[in-house]
Amino acid sequence: MKIICIGRNYAAHAKELGNEVPESPVIFCKPDTALLKNEEPFYHPDFSNEIQHELELVIRIQKMGKKIQKQFAHLYYSEISVGLDFTARDKQTELKQKGLPWELAKAFDGSACIGKFIPFQNHANGIEFSLKKNAELVQAGNSNLMLHSIDEIISFVSQYFTLKVGDLIYTGTPAGVGKINIGDTLEAWIGEEKLLHCEVK
Repeated sequence: MKIICIGRNYAAHAKELGNEVPESPVIFCKPDTALLKNEEPFYHPDFSNEIQHELELVIRIQKMGKKIQKQFAHLYYSEISVGLDFTARDKQTELKQKGLPWELAKAFDGSACIGKFIPFQNHANGIEFSLKKNAELVQAGNSNLMLHSIDEIISFVSQYFTLKVGDLIYTGTPAGVGKINIGDTLEAWIGEEKLLHCEVK
């Protein structure tokens, strides 16, 4: 099982971090040990003083495929959830300044929190999703604001990696990322349905 993540897929988020808006999807991966599911707590690592939450829509691949054309991409998933791409922002900044890969800041144990999956339903007005930290709204997004749509992402990724059943694709975060602290409670929704609950310890 692969965890494939898309960076800078919302213009406002790229802007808040001072990054250029990419022409093609920015791809990075996490190992399966990064997955945090079933409402397991997130244990704040001691190598970072600035772990940030990044709320994302997540799809799960249901059919093996490679070199998938965009018009057929919808055949490869039927479920959606929300996830948190926990990022050690201080470590990431350090690595980027040295021109090094991001994995130490993005792919550590427990860095890919995942919620409950529900049937995928596309809406003309987009899929709305949100995150509350300690009952306060901190992030909200809509799939219509993605720079690269889910189907475009699947097509692009499959040109390089064969997608297998169970692979997860984190589709990027909207603006509003922020620091988490020990004792925080994180809850995420698609529409009015809460799919994710995570305690920071």
